[in-house]
Amino acid sequence: MSSVLQVSAGALLKQSSFLFFLSSRSLSRFSSQIAAVAIGWQIYDLTGSAFALGMVGLVQFLPTALLVFVAGQAADRYERKRVVQLCQLAEALTSLFLAWGSYAGWLNQVHIFIATFVLGTAGAFESPATAALLPLIAPKGSLQRATALSSGATQVATIMGPALGGVAYAVAPGLPYSMMLVCWLLGMVLTGGIRPAQPEQSGTATANPDDLFAGVTFIRSNPAILGTISLDLFAVLFGGVVALLPIYARDILLTGPLGLGILRAAPAVGALLMTACLARHTIRRHVGLRMFQAVIVFGVATIVFALSKLMWLSVLSLAVLGAADTISVVIRFSLVQLSTPNEMRGRVGAVNFLFINASNQLGQFESGVTAALLGTMPAAVLGGVATVAVALIWMKLFPALRDVDRLE
Repeated sequence: MSSVLQVSAGALLKQSSFLFFLSSRSLSRFSSQIAAVAIGWQIYDLTGSAFALGMVGLVQFLPTALLVFVAGQAADRYERKRVVQLCQLAEALTSLFLAWGSYAGWLNQVHIFIATFVLGTAGAFESPATAALLPLIAPKGSLQRATALSSGATQVATIMGPALGGVAYAVAPGLPYSMMLVCWLLGMVLTGGIRPAQPEQSGTATANPDDLFAGVTFIRSNPAILGTISLDLFAVLFGGVVALLPIYARDILLTGPLGLGILRAAPAVGALLMTACLARHTIRRHVGLRMFQAVIVFGVATIVFALSKLMWLSVLSLAVLGAADTISVVIRFSLVQLSTPNEMRGRVGAVNFLFINASNQLGQFESGVTAALLGTMPAAVLGGVATVAVALIWMKLFPALRDVDRLE
């Protein structure tokens, strides 16, 4: 066992299939981040409506909610890398449509909403298939390190994507869509080079592949997985302080647009630094307890940020928040994938993806409503306190998760 656990980050990056996977996933995330900026800006330029801007998120989230079970079944029923490639092709063609319409000048609000729905649909199928593919590529005993490297690559894309998308849009509205087209096509080619080290099907199926709801049944019957997914849902739901950053930047910290950019980047920077640590030093023991501790640190960092009126302290607390979230993400993903039979990973991953998306969207909504009712600072403090409380309650409700000792 000890020799298996010594797979280093450098050794992982020398494996062609993992490198292809990492590059393809990063390009997809990079394109998605560019899309978020370009579509939002263009919708607001065309309509001048904050409501229309808010509808973009809803239109993109709807396919995830509507197709969660079908997408999970597709990831379990068909070759996963082909599912990912088809999604990337659909995303590339949608980008071509947006670029063509922007350059030609006929693109309107309806066209953009249709394209956004298509991108959301492709993402709903791509995410569970991608997540279920990683355990088949990572060598035995290295999933936690592979997850950390994958998370770090997506954090880089999260930092760079919006900035480059904004600059490209300032040059020409069609330019960011052209960049997305190139990235998704390249990602599709790289995905084709992936050669899973383990077979797609294990030969010992534990669930009917035609059962759409097998993922839900499996999660409900596994306390550790149910605990980790629901913990993430409620932690993000209550701790969605990022939605309040514009208010903090303008009215509390008095930093303006530049300060807002720094605040938005701080969680990703903290996450990236923690990813580098986890890639070198995996969590070997007491992983369940470490996950609860990470969520508690996340909540405490949220409270510190909520009360801070100093820019340096606010940035530091957001970086700690991002680092703690990364620990939770790596443990959750590794635990869910290793505890789930291969033939069900797509359906379980689809439910997990729905929970993550729902918690992000609803968390922003909850933060906005609470801030409107109680004020910005009390709402942020309440969110942090609620996050800590949820972690403590979940430790009692899900002892199976708390007592998980090892991942590999």
